[in-house]
Amino acid sequence: MSDPNTSLPSASYFIIVGVPGLQEHYTTLFFIFLLLFMATILGNLLIVVLVSLDPRLHTPMYFFLWNLAVLDMLLTITIIPKLLAVLLGYNRISFAGCFLQMHFFISISATEGFLVGVMAYDRYVAVVKPLHYNTIISTRVCLTMTATVWALGFLAPLVSVAQAISVPFCASNHVLHVVCEYPTVISLACADVTAQLNITLLFAMGGVWGPFVFVLWSYSRIIISVGKMKTVESWKKAFYMCFSHIVVVVLYYVSLAVVYIALRVDSISPGGRIFVGGLNYFLTPLVNPIIYSLRNEKIKAAAQRYFGLKSAIPHTAKNTVRAAK
Repeated sequence: MSDPNTSLPSASYFIIVGVPGLQEHYTTLFFIFLLLFMATILGNLLIVVLVSLDPRLHTPMYFFLWNLAVLDMLLTITIIPKLLAVLLGYNRISFAGCFLQMHFFISISATEGFLVGVMAYDRYVAVVKPLHYNTIISTRVCLTMTATVWALGFLAPLVSVAQAISVPFCASNHVLHVVCEYPTVISLACADVTAQLNITLLFAMGGVWGPFVFVLWSYSRIIISVGKMKTVESWKKAFYMCFSHIVVVVLYYVSLAVVYIALRVDSISPGGRIFVGGLNYFLTPLVNPIIYSLRNEKIKAAAQRYFGLKSAIPHTAKNTVRAAK
């Protein structure tokens, strides 16, 4: 371990502290997180392969799901391998490596938030304007929305990360986290970073609240439309069409809220906050493929068709088949 007062220009690396207070459990945590890592990669890779192979899944809904699975894999690969290395004692990360991890971490998270909004719009059109679905969500529109989501996600944090790189670091090179998170790293600067933090907060609020408001608008329109339906069968159909995405949306924003609260509750120890944040990095990437696999008959059918995988969960009612448009 380096002297905490080491100046970064001369040391040119950071020390990832990990989870203080749990060092004696690092070996156990390593194997637990390794299993979670493998399960997350395999689950999302299965979605990517099935959607790519099965012509029945070549629709906008599954194309967006394919992108979500790719993002979840990228987020996991960006964060977890270094976390596993830290648990084994390899806690150094180069100056460039830290900021590269920071950029990808913010970019992928932002892209996923924008994609959740696009998927809400897809469900809105499927429920409210089903007869015009193929016209409104055409292949061209689908590709344009997806490319825009990726571009916005990866361009949005460039200013903040560039500003973070430019500030001098001389107070300490110990990052009190399991990842090179922006607020944690920038707090090590030995200069006034108020302006940088304000700009980053502005971008973060736009990246979180923009898609969130759009999701609320989409589902408010869906609820209004469903309320006008006259049969229970129509209500069930609309519910099954949106159920998986609703769960993903709730999970995504609840996980953000948990991390936000954990960072600001004084009664939670620094180690506890770090642990909550680290565990959260597994949550949505691990659960998303499970949600879509267990609730979607077409995904389960494709898994059985190509890999001979049979669901351990009994088939739900026939109405579930209508969940995939």
